[in-house]
Amino acid sequence: MTAPVLMVLGTASSVGKSVLVTALCRIARQDGIRVAPFKAQNMSNNADVTADGREIGRAQSEQAAAAGLAPRWEMNPVLLKPQGDRTSQVVVEGRPAGLLRSSDFVTRKRDLWPHVERGLETLRAEYELVVAEGAGSPAETNLRAGDIVNMRVARHAAAPVLIVGDIDRGGVFAHLYGTLALLEPEDRMLVRGFVINRFRGDPSLLAPAIEDLEARTGVPVLGVIPWLDGLDVAQEDAVVLERPEGAPAAVDAAVDIAVIRLPRIANFDDFDPLAAEPGVRLRYVARPEDLGRPQLIVLPGTKATIADLDMLRRSGLADAVVARHAEGIPVLGICGGFQMLGERIADPLGVEASAGSEVAGLGLLPVATTFAADKTTRRVEGRVASRRGAWAGAVDASVTGYEIHMGETRATAPHVEPLLDLEGRPDGAVSADGSVAGCYLHGLFHNDALRHVLLAALGRAETPFVSFDRERGYDRLAQHVRSHLDMERVWALVWPERAPHEVAARG
Repeated sequence: MTAPVLMVLGTASSVGKSVLVTALCRIARQDGIRVAPFKAQNMSNNADVTADGREIGRAQSEQAAAAGLAPRWEMNPVLLKPQGDRTSQVVVEGRPAGLLRSSDFVTRKRDLWPHVERGLETLRAEYELVVAEGAGSPAETNLRAGDIVNMRVARHAAAPVLIVGDIDRGGVFAHLYGTLALLEPEDRMLVRGFVINRFRGDPSLLAPAIEDLEARTGVPVLGVIPWLDGLDVAQEDAVVLERPEGAPAAVDAAVDIAVIRLPRIANFDDFDPLAAEPGVRLRYVARPEDLGRPQLIVLPGTKATIADLDMLRRSGLADAVVARHAEGIPVLGICGGFQMLGERIADPLGVEASAGSEVAGLGLLPVATTFAADKTTRRVEGRVASRRGAWAGAVDASVTGYEIHMGETRATAPHVEPLLDLEGRPDGAVSADGSVAGCYLHGLFHNDALRHVLLAALGRAETPFVSFDRERGYDRLAQHVRSHLDMERVWALVWPERAPHEVAARG
């Protein structure tokens, strides 16, 4: 039997679609429903790796975890990874499939529909429910002809649609009404509910506007979800780093960590466990004057190492990082950030830049990187190998995580100590004095033992450490959404033939 699909669309990007789908996946699992998440096409540099080495959006991996599943490519058949203002790498069924330029978006994306259909129908055959997420807004009429992720999915699956609006941005009723009005009549018929997200205040104050919206559209508001502080769920879009909640307020924290805010920052959820630790202030820094004197500077991953390194130089941040290191502040690079810390970066095949390009790195580690056509995507486990600097106390501590990178980084001097040993293979490098380190492992700080040793070495000793557990975050999020979203009416949209109380008995 083919499973029904519940579609979650939004009035815009970053209104909370991904988080709501995560919550619905956990709620369904709690209610005994075998559920899987789905997003036909994702545009994000936050990615994860499946057990068989395929690449999907990080948000879909998070939603899978909330559903109690391992991630798989069918949950995100098409992933677009921006590496320039008008160019994205295309990942199809978890494998790199060339570049997509903005001028080709409509025509090329239409060709990707068979992969979308294959992924969705595979999930519908194996699970009882698929919760599908849209992208951006379905009301972008200029993109309608090439749509493979919003209403085309809903029409294909005859899915009831929920439209989410973010009231914290203002104008939510106009956004909801306008989104519905701009849909084609056949698509409008599939919209079965509105959800107002991120509300701060007394919900009773919204009653007149809700009644007016429902009267004008005939679509019910199924929930007003209040703002939730300390959301322990990985975010999809880097825009969250620009919001107030992206900058913790603990200005008097024992450990101040500055993450360089690269234009094409990737996998920034690597640092969520640091932000969750009491006594730690995590900041994203885009200007040299904001760098200050942290206890640690981190260069994160990026989809465009050479271009973002050029930005670091032009902004003055490169000089600021090198100067702070000379003053004794340790520096860590992950993935693209690790590549930047080396002596040079070469791109003979034009993987990122023009063919034959070679640029100087920051020169803080005795390594050099050469980009190659093949992409490394794998889940790995191993241990801390370095006995230098802040890492010494964590030597032999177990680590798990994943790699996503193009290119290979090799030592340019003898006896360079690796930071990690991953299944018998050295990864990363540590400077002779231990003050600079880098590696390719995403999820490094999700390993509690390593994180706690590092923070203690940086000066955080008195406040108890915490264990970073996404499961608690999923349950907290599910309870929050369940308390403010009419789940009986939501499940009735999915299974109209069943009484609401029967849904929880499906498992």
